[in-house]
Amino acid sequence: MERGEKAVELKHNGNNCCQAVLMAYADRIDISEQQIKRIGATFGAGMGCFESTCGSLCAAQMVLGMTGGNIRSAKLLVEGFRTRAGGSTICRELKGLETGRMLCSCDDCVRYASECLDNLIGR
Repeated sequence: MERGEKAVELKHNGNNCCQAVLMAYADRIDISEQQIKRIGATFGAGMGCFESTCGSLCAAQMVLGMTGGNIRSAKLLVEGFRTRAGGSTICRELKGLETGRMLCSCDDCVRYASECLDNLIGR
């Protein structure tokens, strides 16, 4: 199963978007599920308030850093996600809370963050 699809499944099994992406890469970052749940607990829903960066993208950045990423690759990750997710990285914009027009579903945010990360670090 692709990591993006695994992350979507994990999200549907009681994890927020950040936790789901982190858990999909647990084998690459060598931390326990309990630690992942704690680390990712406050990043879901745009850091809990829909006002900030998508939790899926935050998780992808964490994994990128833990696998040797740098500022250049972090920028590429953001650009790739923004392109795939309809032009934004901010949760409320992605969900269309102000406009009524959703740019990207949560499942797709999880999927796109994982796919963009895979493009940078491999599967």
